[in-house]
Amino acid sequence: MAEARRREIADLLEREGAVTVATLERRFGISSMTARRDLAELERQGLARRTHGGAVVPGVAAHEDSFQHRIGVDADAKRALAEAAVAMVAPNETVYIDSSSTAWYAARALVASRIPLTIVTNSVPVMELVGTSEGQRVELIGIGGSMRRLTRSFVGPHAVRTVLGHYADKVFLSVKGISSDGILTDADPLEAEVKRSMISRADQPVLLIDGSKLHSRGLAAITGADELACVLAAAASDEELAPLRATGVEVRRIPGERG
Repeated sequence: MAEARRREIADLLEREGAVTVATLERRFGISSMTARRDLAELERQGLARRTHGGAVVPGVAAHEDSFQHRIGVDADAKRALAEAAVAMVAPNETVYIDSSSTAWYAARALVASRIPLTIVTNSVPVMELVGTSEGQRVELIGIGGSMRRLTRSFVGPHAVRTVLGHYADKVFLSVKGISSDGILTDADPLEAEVKRSMISRADQPVLLIDGSKLHSRGLAAITGADELACVLAAAASDEELAPLRATGVEVRRIPGERG
């Protein structure tokens, strides 16, 4: 039975790109300990790579972690960035929110602030956050398209057309990494295209990063840092931020710890 179940889990991973322990508990009626054992065995066989709370396909994991994994990484820094982002928003503005976990923290802080505004997003977790919050004053415009299950976001031509059909006062986004010459990058070309479109349609594009983004780089180029209004950076030293500042973009250091 265990072997048959693991084959089904491997098939599920192949289709979905990522699974959580909670999903396996519900789907197969097993305990969390059994689910983790199954994932450990699949990892041993090279069929999965375990993450916080689940697993992802190993080929994808080399380039991009699931949203479920990223939401728990560097949470203190992301909360600090979210607070700084909220301070930049005026009542009745329209704000793009991308599919990054860092921007999800910003969306959560915006909803909690009770500032009246409109959020435009391709992120399913942000849509769920806004749609299930009671007593808040946020209007939601959801961007549809092709669903990326790994990041729980909509991408592709339809998503880009929807973004280009709107204008926003700000966009809060994050990236996989920044190249040494100040190019914003993402792990997936389709995600990069949506982020690029959001930047082009926002009066003030605001990048939210922690110091780890300054030491990594994704596959797909988005745009240059000089296209941004400013960068909010947590858990980064002046030395780490110097190449980014050299592009001419305004960089604001935000108190917040990495890890």
